[in-house]
Amino acid sequence: MRKTRFRRAVTAVSAMALASGFMIAAGNTANGDEASSSAAAARVDNPYEGAQLYVNEDWSRQAAASGGQAIADEPTAVWLDRIEAIDSGSAGENTMGLRDHLDAALEQGANALQMVTYNLPGRDCAALASNGQLGPEEIDKYKSEFIDPIAEILSDPKYADIRIINVVEIDSLPNLITNVGSRETATPECDVMKANGNYVKGVGYALATLGDIENVYNYIDIGHHGWIGWDDNFGPTADLLHEAATTEGATVDDVAGFAANTANYGATEEPYFSIDDSVGGKSIREGSKWVDWNRYVDELSFSQAFREEAVSAGFNSDVGVIIDTSRNGWGGSERPTGPGSTSGTADEYVDSSRVDRRIHLGNWCNQDGAGLGERPTASPAPGIDAYAWIKPPGESDGSSKEIDNDEGKGFDRMCDPTYEGNPRNQNNMSGAKADAPVSGHWFQAQFEELIENAYPPVN
Repeated sequence: MRKTRFRRAVTAVSAMALASGFMIAAGNTANGDEASSSAAAARVDNPYEGAQLYVNEDWSRQAAASGGQAIADEPTAVWLDRIEAIDSGSAGENTMGLRDHLDAALEQGANALQMVTYNLPGRDCAALASNGQLGPEEIDKYKSEFIDPIAEILSDPKYADIRIINVVEIDSLPNLITNVGSRETATPECDVMKANGNYVKGVGYALATLGDIENVYNYIDIGHHGWIGWDDNFGPTADLLHEAATTEGATVDDVAGFAANTANYGATEEPYFSIDDSVGGKSIREGSKWVDWNRYVDELSFSQAFREEAVSAGFNSDVGVIIDTSRNGWGGSERPTGPGSTSGTADEYVDSSRVDRRIHLGNWCNQDGAGLGERPTASPAPGIDAYAWIKPPGESDGSSKEIDNDEGKGFDRMCDPTYEGNPRNQNNMSGAKADAPVSGHWFQAQFEELIENAYPPVN
């Protein structure tokens, strides 16, 4: 596959953007020419190729006003995380609904828009910070009041020339593999969702309903390498995704691919050590607590391997993967510049070589020291449709203390910087930044750090 940077050109801007004093721009097509309407309407193998991606105006305006002018024209996804967000946006007052974003995309001259559908019943059964508004049994409400209204908007012929890239229900199906039954990481809430089948039904319904729209490209969430990369998680996850993709009227033809590392921090590539390395005659899989028998050390190798596993499980051979690189750059002074010494232990070698500077791979909330990652790029590697900014940089993962809100979002101790952990992160400190707001709300201190620690650096 050919690597294509989303080059920018000044396009039409909305009145809101003009009022903010800056120009919103979107990426050009791969050959430097705007894609024609007919080309945009035609079904393509990779919706990122030749795409002029929509720049989320809500995020762009906030980023520019918060010291991020240099990155404010990067395309980021629109998150639909509750029923109200369809009309009024994910962050409440003065934010745009789905139709507003689609209209803005037309004004920008964009031919692709990224979005996240994220409101399953009993959502995020293992993470309180991102609990949703629907109870575990409210599958009918999910269908009729969330997915159906989204489908009605996307079906408007007005938007037929916009490629809708839809990331489907992050963190849902992987939870049914790792956080259920007799596993030490199990939660009662995840056991309920596995028993009632509403994650599988909900994902299947979303795939079927939105997949019926010719210009929608669905990508199912696959967690990340530090979650699904172990042998007992890897194949079963692919099988469960196939089950979801063949229920509630869905077929594998409704799946364009998979989304990895969404809203997470796993390094795209670890340049200074490999899963094949050994120290003192012992494989790092065995000798390193960081690797801990995992098959993968970064998102690229995991995503490419998972794509192959998914094809073996019954998905179409042309599926691709999106890797979220919005916060996985890990630059700054703590970033290693070469491999560590092999004269010590495997732990010492891996810990001094890895660019991912988290305390533990299981840490996911507002990670201290993180930086912006690779800028949005089409077809960066075989099997990879894009590096994309799905999680808008600067939006919180969850509050660092309990905060009352009307969005159904709870307080998860993994977002508390004083928390000493649980079995899911092997009882390590959470690594979270202090003073964070509830998930989806703007976190200025994190945004500034992401820019400071960006890799590649922000020019």
